[in-house]
Amino acid sequence: MARIIAGVASSHVPAIGAAIDNKQTEEPYWKRVFSGFETSKEWMRQTKPDVCIVVYNDHASAFSVEIVPTFALGCAAEFPPADEGWGPRPVPVVKGHPELASHIAQSVILDEFDITVVNKMTVDHGLTVPMNLLFGSPAAWPCPVIPLAVNVVLYPPPTGHRCFMLGRAIRKAVESYPDDLRVVIFGTGGMSHQISGPRAGLINSKFDKAFLDNLTKDPQKLARIPHLEYMREAGAEGIEMVMWLIMRGALDDKVDEVYRFYTVPASNTAVGHIILENRAKGAKPAGKRKAAPAKLKRAAARAKVERVHS
Repeated sequence: MARIIAGVASSHVPAIGAAIDNKQTEEPYWKRVFSGFETSKEWMRQTKPDVCIVVYNDHASAFSVEIVPTFALGCAAEFPPADEGWGPRPVPVVKGHPELASHIAQSVILDEFDITVVNKMTVDHGLTVPMNLLFGSPAAWPCPVIPLAVNVVLYPPPTGHRCFMLGRAIRKAVESYPDDLRVVIFGTGGMSHQISGPRAGLINSKFDKAFLDNLTKDPQKLARIPHLEYMREAGAEGIEMVMWLIMRGALDDKVDEVYRFYTVPASNTAVGHIILENRAKGAKPAGKRKAAPAKLKRAAARAKVERVHS
């Protein structure tokens, strides 16, 4: 059967995509950001998922204010990069997995999640920036991707609890798919930021770091955070973090935190990132799985030290 082996959460700041596209990643301002994802790219190279499910929000690219689905699942064979006003990003076309996507749609709808099935759509920086951060800039993405777009732009967005339970339903759907596939699920967006109004530029590192802590150890607590608390503590755009709860809901109750990274700022946003593995990952028999390189082990150890002192 198919199984979700790990979850990844990452900010999807559009300026990060611009820095990649304009070859600015080694500039001092941006090097701080991109260096925090080197360990993650090595982890992804080792993990080699067969499929990724990427939870993100559309930024008026595939959908306009005329039609705003709460949850929209991409079931197409491919998803071209969107033109967000200055031409499509120079990234590969995202290849889908229509068979697994359709299976997930059927399963979650019969579980009473009224998800929208989308058979044609473009994908914007909300999806492609996290792909770059975890996979680099390949000529073609190394595995199929199933996009799941969530409305966090127009009120009312879904609650954190609803997102967490959708993650549970997605896990059930994946595990009932007969093919032997290893799936990594992404939650994207955030962390704290506000891009307009009197509080423009707001960043709340204390809230962000507590969110990262509880994503690992107490996601049910995060699922109870109301919309107003996100707005007050993390800014108007902080509501994007409910998408991380879809990822977390799709994982085991107990997970291993492999790596975390947090830096401020990137553009006007706090950048957060975490990798969580199900403890029964099952990628290979224990005796045959390659040991993580020393670099990855050292980075994980540093991350644990940072958590203790933060």
